[in-house]
Amino acid sequence: MSLTLAAVGAVVAAVLQLTIVPYLGIAGAYPDLLLVIAVIATFAWSTEAAMTLAFVGGLMTDLLAPRPIGLTAFTLLVAIGIAALLGRVIQRGRVVAPVVLIFGLTFVTDILFLGMFSALSGKLEVGDPIQLILPGAIYSTALAVVISPAAMALHNRFTDRERVAW
Repeated sequence: MSLTLAAVGAVVAAVLQLTIVPYLGIAGAYPDLLLVIAVIATFAWSTEAAMTLAFVGGLMTDLLAPRPIGLTAFTLLVAIGIAALLGRVIQRGRVVAPVVLIFGLTFVTDILFLGMFSALSGKLEVGDPIQLILPGAIYSTALAVVISPAAMALHNRFTDRERVAW
């Protein structure tokens, strides 16, 4: 995946995150579409494409939503860094690994976002953050179960494989 295509995909994902995803809520749970797409891109394509998705998509989200500029991009970049490090270790299960990581990285990004947002704004009253984050983590993981195999199949279909030249 080229970096230009990743940047365009990030803008589309950010716009979808802020326009359509709020209508897809189930019992107060909303998926983090940018996180799902960026983590899957880490495993399906490259770390550079995933970093581009995270940075451009996070900045676009911050520009379109009333948030401090760069906060979403920073939390997504931290998550993609963790996914890239774990992706180097995990050689088997490249389809299942992003799904499992998205569940854990949702907690990382949301807690980091809540902590930094409260530090920047001065106050943020949140009761139990785990109870607040868990439904969204489950929803994002369910979304990843659908997207990850399709992304891996597209990657396997359209990439050139090294073959022995006889």
